[in-house]
Amino acid sequence: MAGVLPPNPNDPRVIRTRQLILDAFVQQLNIMDFNSITVGDITKAATINRATFYAHFPDKYALFEAFLLDAFTNMVLNKVDTEGSLTEKTLQELIVALCNYHETSHYCFKKYDSVALLLEENIKLHLEKLVLQLVSRASTAADSKSLATAATLLSWSLYGITYRWNLEGRIESSSELAERVMPLITGGFHLFY
Repeated sequence: MAGVLPPNPNDPRVIRTRQLILDAFVQQLNIMDFNSITVGDITKAATINRATFYAHFPDKYALFEAFLLDAFTNMVLNKVDTEGSLTEKTLQELIVALCNYHETSHYCFKKYDSVALLLEENIKLHLEKLVLQLVSRASTAADSKSLATAATLLSWSLYGITYRWNLEGRIESSSELAERVMPLITGGFHLFY
């Protein structure tokens, strides 16, 4: 299909169509396992044709990635200062935002188990990029490999702590969790902020 341009992401019609596709996808996730959903199911629910779907997304995996990035942006990135550096306040904000993300994600899908692994991989990837960005701004002494290792360690720790908090029934508030684990986190990462 040479000569066909992708849709203009700023065009209101494109924005509406993209939202229709995302809404139809979430609707399907609430009634079907992710692996069972087809592009045909999504297009039928969105009342669009397959060509329109493929003009926006190459497949359902790219759609799911876009959905998760939107959710991560709205629930995590918009809750922390992404332009600053790594501070105790930023770490606490990240923990609270991740708790909210876990809690909300679990309730977004009736078939949560079918997407849980994809959610985990996606959030760890985006979280690691964010933490690396924050850590890099905070440290001028460490080499890039050490910073990348620290970002992986810290992001996976934050994810694990908040995932376990959600799994165990959210017995304490997210802010209480953040306060409780901060001494454990800051003891190992004081070099980077």
